[in-house]
Amino acid sequence: MPTDPTLSDSTPNDPSAGVRPARALLYLHGFNSSSASPKAQLVKRACEALARHEGRPFECLIPDLSHRPNVAWQQAEAALEQLGHDDTLLVGSSMGGFLATILAERHGLRAVLINPAVQPARFVADYMGQTLVNDDSGERFTIDNSYFDQLTALQWDRIVHPARYLLLLGGADETLDCRDALRAYAGSRTLIHPGGDHSFNVLPDYLPALFAHGGWHVPDSLEFS
Repeated sequence: MPTDPTLSDSTPNDPSAGVRPARALLYLHGFNSSSASPKAQLVKRACEALARHEGRPFECLIPDLSHRPNVAWQQAEAALEQLGHDDTLLVGSSMGGFLATILAERHGLRAVLINPAVQPARFVADYMGQTLVNDDSGERFTIDNSYFDQLTALQWDRIVHPARYLLLLGGADETLDCRDALRAYAGSRTLIHPGGDHSFNVLPDYLPALFAHGGWHVPDSLEFS
């Protein structure tokens, strides 16, 4: 179980009680990551295990998102259209959390955000001119001004319904300051893992909370291997 997490608000012992279970889950990975990332694959295995345990469908879709923000946004929208807008739980990590927020606000969906990027355009200057490589696909690309322009065009203003969100934050995130997320998502249910980094490799401990936000109960005996 999580090691002394910080909870931002009072919650019942079983947050899934009385909540209609999501019928599908859309996972959006972070910038320059892929559907093969450890967190993405863990969530996929968990969805499959829950569906088997409950004896009912729980579709999980994890699209490979482009490094270009406008293309990644189009891919995220298309993936949600494929699943359908009704009762889909959004889960996004880092840049995927940024995109999941846009979808959640537009379609009134629940979302779990893992170390979400709040204003990603601010970080473009740090990488301007650098050539990056995607470890999974081998694709090489160079950061230019178009990334700033695209992210600025996508930037959301404020959260209208904080109760839609669960934040899972690493208290020692070396990439994003978790205080930015705390301010931007004020009023949302938030779990902070002390010492947790940007990769949030403690996600297995937080799967019960993640799925409870979508109305699913994870039995202690369930294995995701």
